[in-house]
Parts: sequence; C-alpha cells; structure tokens
Amino acid sequence: MRKYRLLSLTVAALTAVLSFNAHAEKKDHFSVCWTLYAGWMPWGYASTSGIVDKWAKKYDISIDVVQLNDYVESINQYSAGQFDGCGMTNMDALTIPAAGGIDSTALIVGDYSNGNDGLVIKGKDKTLADIKGMQVNLVELSVSHYFIARALETVGLSERDISVVNTSDADIIAAFTTPDLQAAATWNPMLAEILAQPDVTQVFDSSQIPGEILDMMVVNTQTLKDNPNLGKALVGAWFEIMTLMQSGTAEATAALTEMAKASGTDLDGYKAQLATTKMFYTAQEALELVLSPTLPETMRKVARFSFSHGILSEGAKSPDAIGISYANDVVTGDSSNIKLRFDPTYVQMAADNKL
Repeated sequence: MRKYRLLSLTVAALTAVLSFNAHAEKKDHFSVCWTLYAGWMPWGYASTSGIVDKWAKKYDISIDVVQLNDYVESINQYSAGQFDGCGMTNMDALTIPAAGGIDSTALIVGDYSNGNDGLVIKGKDKTLADIKGMQVNLVELSVSHYFIARALETVGLSERDISVVNTSDADIIAAFTTPDLQAAATWNPMLAEILAQPDVTQVFDSSQIPGEILDMMVVNTQTLKDNPNLGKALVGAWFEIMTLMQSGTAEATAALTEMAKASGTDLDGYKAQLATTKMFYTAQEALELVLSPTLPETMRKVARFSFSHGILSEGAKSPDAIGISYANDVVTGDSSNIKLRFDPTYVQMAADNKL
C-alpha cells in the first residue's frame, strides 16, 4: 500500500502549497491522482470506463484521474498543489500534507487493510518472535513502519530488537531476492509476489490490527469548500463503481478483470487481494467507519507513533501538535491547528441518495 513519508518539501514546493491554499477558488477543472493498490484500482477503472466523466458532467465540471507510478511522488505532487486530491493512507495524510501545513479532508475512506499488509521472513515455519535481531526491509517512516511496530508489540518486542532498512515499494521485490535480505514488511500486490517465492513465511498481517490502516481519497480542504461539486462527483463515481463491483454481473467481471490486468495480476489474483481488503462497498458502510468512536482512538495511536519517530511535524512538542476533526464536532490534537478532517458530508449525501 502506498506508503512513504515526505522527508522534506523544497522551499519552492512549500511556497506553491501556501499559494495554493491561499488562493483556492471556484473552478471547473480538477485532477486527482492514485497509485497501484488493490483498494485504489477502482479509480483507474472509474476513469477509463467514463464513470468519472459522467459524474463530473452532471455537476458541470471535469476531473482528470491520473495514475502515478510512485506513491511518494503522488503525495509530493498533491502537497505541492499539482493535484486537488490523492489516494493515501490515514497515517501519510497526517504526516505529509497535514504535517506540512496543508489542510486536507478525507473525502472517502474506501477501505482498511485486512491482510493486505504483511510481514514476511525467509525460511519455512518461522514465527514472529524469530524476527529478533534481523534486518527488516520496509518503507521507513511509513504505514509499513507503523505496522511492524504494532506487530512487534504483540510478542513483547520493540524496534530496538530489529534493524530497519529503508527500501522503496518499487525496489522491495528485487531486494527480497538478494541473499542478505532476511525479512520485509510490504503490501499487495508486492506482498503477493513475495509470498509466491519458495521458503517464505508470513508471520503477521494487517488483519490482526483491523481498522488501523485506512486507505482514503484525500482532497484539499479549501478547494473542496470552494467547489463542493468536486466532492459530489468523486463520491458519486466511487460508489457507482463499488455497486458495480458487487453486482455479480458480466459487467462486474469485466470491470474486475480490467482492474486485475492494470495491477499486474489476473482476476483470481485480484480477487485474492480484495479478500484481504475490507472494502466499504456502500456509503453506509463507509459512514459507519467515519462515525465510529474508534476512529479518533486509531488516529491517536497514529499520532503517537508519528511523534515518537519525529515525523508528526517540524517542532512538534507532543502527539497533539496537529488537530484532526471528525463528525459531530469531535477533535483530537490541537483544535487551533486542524489540518486533517474526516468529513462525512458527501458520503452521507450518497447514503441518502441525494447526489
């Protein structure tokens, strides 16, 4: 999944961000980006099938849906104002755009990883406790890093018991084939490719921390405020695709097959990835997550991890440095510095058939 941390924004990019936020205004053309991940493949199909165009036309706007090859680059470009929205996880939304001062809204929480993230060790019949003393390749300071920290807790270990080796998502499969690599934490589709290799044991997966790794479409808050039709069109298109995927029709099979092909697998392979992804196929399911009292507690855990690893924000004095708002006026962190918002407004409209 989609997980990097932006180590620093250049001065030029930061200037672009500040200008973007300050001058967001009503417009009729938008662009959002996404990268390869089981839960985001629907964005690609929604674009190529014309579903996004249909919903955009309904609201007299146009939306480009752009696939990028590198997750970190997609968030960099969103953070620099080159895209109005971007697919990213809850942790990365907090530690990259929000931490960089970009007020962002989780427009759609589309799924949570329910086995799509895994920790693997070379060798048969390994256990999680065997990881002690090993080097573990992963995308450092990312959701994968958070994931392994949570895994270690379950067997009384901590990051002091391993050595983390920073490895990009693009390189991790090749790295795993080298003799020196002992263990890795990654996500599908890379995880599936690694597990297909001989003598590999998966010792922990994200189904053991359900609801903590959220995959979202995040949009610039000011842009959304000035252009509510963007939110309506994106949410409408998303849930049309979700309905199609669950319909059991020939059209659904064709759509899933296209998503599988785009993600480098076949239909069975993609269905296997979806089986370890808790997709919210209806607006009501998505609402239940966003309205749940467990969401603020999950984000508190993420904020504590991010603060302890020095990635919450520059100069952060506590895990509460960045405010996060939720439904019903709930706020965690600094209420005077809200930079990440879980706003159910548009998904509620979908649930109420008002789009």
